[in-house]
Amino acid sequence: MSKLTKEMKEMIGSQQCFHATVSKEGLPNNAPKRSTRVFNDETLIFSEGTGGKTYQNILDGSKVVVAVVDREKVDGFRFIGTPEVLTDGDIYDQSAAMSVKAGMPKPKAVILVHIDEIHSLKPGPMAGKKIG
Repeated sequence: MSKLTKEMKEMIGSQQCFHATVSKEGLPNNAPKRSTRVFNDETLIFSEGTGGKTYQNILDGSKVVVAVVDREKVDGFRFIGTPEVLTDGDIYDQSAAMSVKAGMPKPKAVILVHIDEIHSLKPGPMAGKKIG
């Protein structure tokens, strides 16, 4: 697994993250997930509130790609990971409570994204290159 740096954690905490998955038929899906946050140094977490295409693709075995960009810094990262679906237990309960407290509905599931690779989205010679 790849580890998140302080810079990556700060960007995830302050910028909108977009999640990409793919269906069994190979159709891509991209969606903003405002609940995305750092779970630990190797894992992201988000609440799945709608149970839509992203969720179905994950249930069908899709990997998850999370992209985050800070336009002012002209920098960003792509995290490729393996999802783990939680629909009960302590982690689910704590995350669901955070969602409700933030005025969102109780999520259908909470998804842990165990980071396999990290790529730079900074323009220039490192754009798209694996950095972790």
